[in-house]
Amino acid sequence: MADPQNLGLRLSVNGTRRQEGHTGDMIFGVHHLVAYLSRYMVLEPGDVINTGTPAGVALGLPGKPFLRPGDVVELEIDGLGRQRQTLGRA
Repeated sequence: MADPQNLGLRLSVNGTRRQEGHTGDMIFGVHHLVAYLSRYMVLEPGDVINTGTPAGVALGLPGKPFLRPGDVVELEIDGLGRQRQTLGRA
């Protein structure tokens, strides 16, 4: 099993890398977050815990390139795999 505090994180939009980080840079470690949340709720296999974002958010980029319908977002975490979503209109 991979060490959850030693995983690379990458996010691309339309094939352009927007974010790259590492779980070792998290303020609170994975084990701490799981233990803390488990005090207040039952976590099941497959549950997702949103922990924030690594550097590279759109707000800091010139022209504020926010996501739009049709954009393709790919997220990859070492040892876990890759997700790909095509955004639709709300």
